Amino acid sequence: MELNKKNWNSRYDTKETGWDIGFVSPPLKEYIDQITDLNIKILIPGCGNAYEAEYLFNKGFKNVFIVDYSQIAISNLIKRIPDFPIFNAVCDDFFNISGQYDLILEQTFFCAIDPKLRNNYAKQISSLLKENGKLVGLFFSVPMFSDHPPFGGSKEEYIECFSKLFSINTIEKCYNSIKSRNNKELFFIFNKKE
Repeated sequence: MELNKKNWNSRYDTKETGWDIGFVSPPLKEYIDQITDLNIKILIPGCGNAYEAEYLFNKGFKNVFIVDYSQIAISNLIKRIPDFPIFNAVCDDFFNISGQYDLILEQTFFCAIDPKLRNNYAKQISSLLKENGKLVGLFFSVPMFSDHPPFGGSKEEYIECFSKLFSINTIEKCYNSIKSRNNKELFFIFNKKE
């Protein structure tokens, strides 16, 4: 299966969005709730319907940026939040974007890309983070599909993939996953190495 703009738009058009829980993920909500600096620059790659971006924006974070292959997904956020800065919403391949961010939030994007691209993902994330920047989010901790998303993995695989470029601050079993993902997710905080 080729994972391109047409494919992802088709999934949103036909509502084949099994990863979409319809609200901000509880582990990311809890993490966001402890951030005090509303001026930090945040990127959400593969944002989908961008409930995390909506939550951040409604809490007063104004430097929130999203990127997704699907224009439908991007448009869904803009419909919900007409005041969201349109130039902060990018419809493109994550690997094409540039910029510098304090925080990148990972929520069901890493599991959607071909596992052969995981090292490239780690390099791209590192290049997009400012000094002392963080990658925070969730990874599936169980095997999933081998021929289509979501692609799973293990704590050991993730540490191997990211430890060259990041300090592994936290990677632990998630205690507040939604019911359908209970015991299937790892919450992590990775700090960019200098």
